[in-house]
Formats: sequence, C-alpha cells, structure tokens
Amino acid sequence: MSSHAVMTVIGKDRIGIVAEVATLLAEHQVSIMNISQQLMDDYFTMIILLDTERCTMPRLQFSEFLDSEGEKRGLHIRVQDEALFNAMHRI
Repeated sequence: MSSHAVMTVIGKDRIGIVAEVATLLAEHQVSIMNISQQLMDDYFTMIILLDTERCTMPRLQFSEFLDSEGEKRGLHIRVQDEALFNAMHRI
C-alpha cells in the first residue's frame, strides 16, 4: 500500500480548522505534502495530500481516529489511500 493518502475535511467554517487538523497530523508523524482549501458559502472544505509513511498508527486505525476527532470538532474527516482516491475520481 502506498504511503500517500488523501484526506478530505468538510464542516461549518470557523477559525482554527486548519490548525486543529495539522496538529492532529503532526501528533501522529503524518506530513502534509499539499493542501487545498475553499469556502463554499458557510462551509469549509479542504483536501490534503498526506505522507503517512511514519504514521504512528495503522492506516485503518488512523482513519477511525480522525473520524472520531472530526466528530468532536463538528467536521467530517475522511482518509483514503491515494491510489483508491484517484481510481474513484476518474472522469
């Protein structure tokens, strides 16, 4: 499995979302390779390309952890393997 993953974050816009997500990643040794964010009316959306090679948790456990942490913060956070994400989003 690739050490790259794609994270999507969606939630009501508020101050600190990027900082909170970046902190969660840093705490688990996950690097941000690229980031894109956008506001759509009152909703904040973000897509991040991650390098998970040094992640402190197995991918499934990390994904479940982020899902749980996202819920606590009013965010929908999803992590997918980069190859799977690309396959699902081909036109």
